[in-house]
Amino acid sequence: MRRRVLSLTGIIALLLPPVVPAAAADPAGTTVTNGCVASVPEPGTSTPVQICYSLFKPAIASARHTVPLILHSHGWGGSRATDPSRFTPWLDAGFGVLSFDQRSFGQSNGVAHVMNPDYEGRDVVELVDLVAGLDWVTQQRRGDPLIGAIGGSYGGGYQFAGTFSELRDSGRTRFDALAPEITWWDLKQSLAPRETVRTRWLSILFADGGTHLPPLVADAFVALMTTGSWPNGKAGRDLDAFFAHNGPAWHVRQGRRLDLPVLFGQGISDNLFNLNQGLANFDRALTPRARARSIFVGYNGGHALPSVAPPGYATAGDPCSIALGSTDFSSLSIRFMQLQLLHEPTGLAGFGAYHLSTADGRCLTQRRLTPNRRYPLGTVVVPTGTGTPVSLPIAKGPVTIVGTPTVTADVATTAPRSTAFFALSVGESPLTAKVVQNNTMPLREKFPAHGVRRTIELPAIAVDVPAGQNLYLTVAPAADMYTGQRAPQPGVMTLRNSVLTTRVVS
Repeated sequence: MRRRVLSLTGIIALLLPPVVPAAAADPAGTTVTNGCVASVPEPGTSTPVQICYSLFKPAIASARHTVPLILHSHGWGGSRATDPSRFTPWLDAGFGVLSFDQRSFGQSNGVAHVMNPDYEGRDVVELVDLVAGLDWVTQQRRGDPLIGAIGGSYGGGYQFAGTFSELRDSGRTRFDALAPEITWWDLKQSLAPRETVRTRWLSILFADGGTHLPPLVADAFVALMTTGSWPNGKAGRDLDAFFAHNGPAWHVRQGRRLDLPVLFGQGISDNLFNLNQGLANFDRALTPRARARSIFVGYNGGHALPSVAPPGYATAGDPCSIALGSTDFSSLSIRFMQLQLLHEPTGLAGFGAYHLSTADGRCLTQRRLTPNRRYPLGTVVVPTGTGTPVSLPIAKGPVTIVGTPTVTADVATTAPRSTAFFALSVGESPLTAKVVQNNTMPLREKFPAHGVRRTIELPAIAVDVPAGQNLYLTVAPAADMYTGQRAPQPGVMTLRNSVLTTRVVS
């Protein structure tokens, strides 16, 4: 789970011998140390799991001139960075860096529990303990190093697993700032919103790392992809149990929130971990004080596949990092950490706000995303199982829509497992309307419904509807991110007393 489409990695042996740290000097003066730390054993075993890393000490760092350290890790199916040139901008800016292989990937052994706090969370804590013993890393107090964290997708997930695990176990975290990209709030909700599987992405993820999962979970994943629905019985219970603790959503339900500054990067055209997931992290995983010291950047990118059915659009790019004075999100992350860890004046502004790329590629900054407009839709009738998308006119351009729209309606269906996919779209007519930023969200009724009141969360977006074009609600019987998830037989879904609620920017 990382920022670009994933590449298949080799199968790593589960039991690797401990790696003895070995240091070498880089020509630029960076010292590189490779090693492993012992972490918690796998269930039913007593052998510690080895979590392997590469540590980059900049030439300026010493016991007399200490520096902060940045943790980094890879996306799903990847491995750590071992070449110091990968982190030249960070080293030049005055940071040390530790890049590590997640449990079961690269040289690290064990099994991937996908950011369970009892496993991957403990792995991160062991690495922080390692850093706390380095005399060239700035210590705020004994055992408390000055550290930040970077990484995308699965490499964003470890940041929350580590910080929340420390918060759970000791009441505080030793991390001082985070910069996660394109990661999740609730993993089950991301992979299968309303238990409707994002089959296209799940197939990619399983191909890239399915062999690293516990065998029972891997079998349940196969059932998930082949049956087209969340498994019943033992397989379903296995998946529910596996995903129960694997994200910020669970920690927040337990009453925990992070009180540290975070720079969020989220792909608005990301159709795996969509903007809804990033906004939930910003709005719900932080304390109000932390949110006031944090920045949210949404760009068109991430796990971004084009939507063909129904057709969608987005202009790739990150105008908001540029609007905030940086060339890209990576450069913005360095400035953020320089401010938070080194307390250097960087001219960075925009704290406590959402900076979102529109579908056409401009940066829209908002202080709040609370819905402020209701559009009555009346009765909407859409086909399920087969048929063409229905696009209902909402508003004429020019108008700007931002945030997370919802549709509330009394839902009736004619067949079990009736499924429809919802999005806002833009075009000159219903026939030319294209889904904003390539994202849809599902509604699936397991059993025939008879006027059941539902609130359907649509994909969060940012879009300028120009003059001469219209905003539509598009409802489709199938969507290509959810291949095989259409209703098993033709039918009709009727939405009565339906209302669209969204935020309109004046």
